[in-house]
Amino acid sequence: MSRKPSVRAGPAASRIRQGQGALGTLISNPLVGAAGALVLFLASAAVLISILGDPAAGYPQVRAAITGAAPQGWKSAVTAGRAAGTDLVRAEYRLTRSPEPPPLSTATDALAAAGVMAGGPLPPAPLEGVSRRTAEGILPVIGPGGLTPARAYARPFKASGRPRVAIIVGGLGLDPATTRLALESLPPQVTLAFSPYTPGLQDWINQARARGHEVLLEVPMEPEDYPENDPGPFTLRARAQPVETVKRLEWILSRGTGYFGILNRMGERFVKSPEGMGALSGALRSRGLAFIDTGIASTSGTAEFRASANQALDTVLVPAAIDESLLRVEAAALSRGEGLGIAQAYPLSLRQVASWAGQIEGRGFQLAPASALARIR
Repeated sequence: MSRKPSVRAGPAASRIRQGQGALGTLISNPLVGAAGALVLFLASAAVLISILGDPAAGYPQVRAAITGAAPQGWKSAVTAGRAAGTDLVRAEYRLTRSPEPPPLSTATDALAAAGVMAGGPLPPAPLEGVSRRTAEGILPVIGPGGLTPARAYARPFKASGRPRVAIIVGGLGLDPATTRLALESLPPQVTLAFSPYTPGLQDWINQARARGHEVLLEVPMEPEDYPENDPGPFTLRARAQPVETVKRLEWILSRGTGYFGILNRMGERFVKSPEGMGALSGALRSRGLAFIDTGIASTSGTAEFRASANQALDTVLVPAAIDESLLRVEAAALSRGEGLGIAQAYPLSLRQVASWAGQIEGRGFQLAPASALARIR
């Protein structure tokens, strides 16, 4: 048998074997091995931090500044928001001292903070120069340079040239759950009208303006079947002396601040009274407030800023009937350039109006605040 030729290792191979032996000896040293493991761990951690972020920073935090007693249900609302995967993006939540109004949904808060609701928040009330503190409360006044509360508190609006449609939702404030639903579901172009008898009225007005809604204050007026149908202790009466009408109106106006005008609550008999409407219109003009009516006073009153509704939307609480009433508002806008509808704070009405409002721009109309129809610019 032939023998394989032997290969003698050269100088380079010898140096490699010597290096391997030295490396093995080095690794076998426990101190050196521990140091190497530590270096490897730190290098891996640096890579992970660069990708995932600093774990010491924790999750994004929301700091809640709670002054006084927090509203009922705030903890469950936050828990529900986390379970739904809602990002709480505001830096701080200020919770009211009183248990009403209840906290709004964290999902809507996140959307508002992210600027998803078109138009953003309106400035908090009261605004400088258009109010005065009295013994009754804060009353609206015409400010320096002729600035009226009607202009100061109206939602900004720029006409697009399309037919304008506006919706007012009235009767808000007395039912906290329904009022909260209105704030959470309606776009900011919808005007909200609050009852003067609302507990914590200013809190509700503040929340409405924070979500971009302009506000009206409802004024109860004498209906045809009074006193069987009584809208409250400060109802404006058809046969009252003008001084009594103004006194009652000022009590109503002093319940809160931040509204651009008033909306009648009932009042079929009152609006037929020349004395009553004369006193009302004069008081509104002197204070720079708008008068929007539900359609019963389209030819009455001489307030500077006026608008009348074309359609009550929910005299029949059936979805198809409300949808048909909304179509009538659209028809008025097509024929006259603008249409105004009024709904009451019923959950069904809120759902139908919210659904309709989400489609109206796509049908060639412009959704407008009610102040735009009263020419408050």
